[in-house]
Amino acid sequence: MLNGIKVIDLTTVIFGPYATQMLADMGAEVIKVETPNIGDVSRYLGSGKNGDATMGSIHLTVNRGKQSIALDLKNPEDADVLRALIVDADVFVHNVRAKAIERLGFSYESVKAIKPDIIYMHATGFGQDGPYADLQAYDDVIQAATGTASLLPRVDGHDRPRYLPSLIADKVAGLYGAQAILAAIVHKLRTGEGQAVEVPMFECFTSFMMTEHLRDATLVPPIGPAGYPRQLDPTRQPFPTQDGYMAIVPYTAESMVRILGLIGSNDLMATPEFAKAYEDGTVFSLVYTEISKKTPQHSTAEWMEIFAANDIPAMPARDLADVPQDPHLQAIGYFQQREHPVVGSFLESRPPVKFGAAPHAPLGFAPRLNEDGPRLRAKAASM
Repeated sequence: MLNGIKVIDLTTVIFGPYATQMLADMGAEVIKVETPNIGDVSRYLGSGKNGDATMGSIHLTVNRGKQSIALDLKNPEDADVLRALIVDADVFVHNVRAKAIERLGFSYESVKAIKPDIIYMHATGFGQDGPYADLQAYDDVIQAATGTASLLPRVDGHDRPRYLPSLIADKVAGLYGAQAILAAIVHKLRTGEGQAVEVPMFECFTSFMMTEHLRDATLVPPIGPAGYPRQLDPTRQPFPTQDGYMAIVPYTAESMVRILGLIGSNDLMATPEFAKAYEDGTVFSLVYTEISKKTPQHSTAEWMEIFAANDIPAMPARDLADVPQDPHLQAIGYFQQREHPVVGSFLESRPPVKFGAAPHAPLGFAPRLNEDGPRLRAKAASM
């Protein structure tokens, strides 16, 4: 879908590389500019194989399909190589703090002087018009600042704030970044104009989390506390079965009635306890508790058959290690075993989105550090 779009990528860790990885998956040419000898930190996330620590397992995914060139931008000759590569680029992406990128000579105005219609995305920790502009940001910092670390304590009653065990802020900001670049590309196709685009992780993740969790504090004055009660209900957890756990979702009043019938708890709805819970808005907590009492009567597979036949959303609660064996994912070939020329055999997950006009093309491998450096330097010298 993005064949012919050239991206110069100076980003590191997860936020920026995740955004540009999605562009590479869609066919863009992504040139990853890395520091000599060390490269991007994301190369070391996950264990390497065959004695090459720069080819860590997470690098295989987040930097797949990209080219790599190692440049020391404090070196005038290397900086000139980058300027030459910018001449025919469409997009320039970096996550260097504003003052530092200006010192290096690659501020928006400097890059625009080389390529007037450049799309210049700054992947920042915090918006550059606020008091946090110069602060560093990592996933933990953003989870703390957005109130995300307060969610698990609200569910289980343990006071200590805790992070969700995922690089969720980085990845959400990466999604916003890819979306912003695509919108800027559409704008450029319509008008011929490039632009500066700022994608701040703090603001992106605040928007993401507050979509539901600002809730009744959305109104002025607030008519209730922040926090979406249904998500914070401690009884809303995977339900035990004879041989494991599973998710069951009584999302509507009608599906709640059907589930109670299927588990043999129709009589609950005739009790004063149910009537009171319905009146004070805690009926789903009561129903979740009832479900957890009845689900151990059958195996997960038996319940899956019952709920599928009755149009009830349900799914086994799997361990992370078991996800590649999921029958649906296996049927659609979501995970594929490939042979990387350096790493050897590895599992690759295909892009999740399907485009009718562009069938899935083979994905490029994650590059070795400076793998494309000699070729790109030669190209720059000829420009």
